[in-house]
Amino acid sequence: MKLSHTTGGSGNTSSNTGGESGAILHLDSVDFAHQVAAPGLTLVDFWATWCPPCRALAPTLDRLARDNARSGGVRIAKVDIDTSQDLAARHDIQSIPTIVFFRDGKEVDRVVGLQSAETLQRLIDHHAAAH
Repeated sequence: MKLSHTTGGSGNTSSNTGGESGAILHLDSVDFAHQVAAPGLTLVDFWATWCPPCRALAPTLDRLARDNARSGGVRIAKVDIDTSQDLAARHDIQSIPTIVFFRDGKEVDRVVGLQSAETLQRLIDHHAAAH
């Protein structure tokens, strides 16, 4: 697992090894189950570097990670479907970006396509309060 902040809409990342607040988790097949099964709400963005809407979503996810870091109400993670095809298949990802919300390891919601920060924050608030 890498912690990083994306830069702009390019999809490029700068990795951090520490527990920097507001960092987005980059998950692969090795650490996905452990991170998603952790207690609480996890938002997972299934994406690819070649996907323009996925790259456009990156700054929104960075902002949500920063804005929600203080409350600790949600972990935000990304899964590159090209390097983790098994996870994409297991979670029936048909289009990208697909954002899946997990609570305590179980899927509770998903949205497909480019979403606004407001829409995603409403979903975060709804699922964080549902616990």
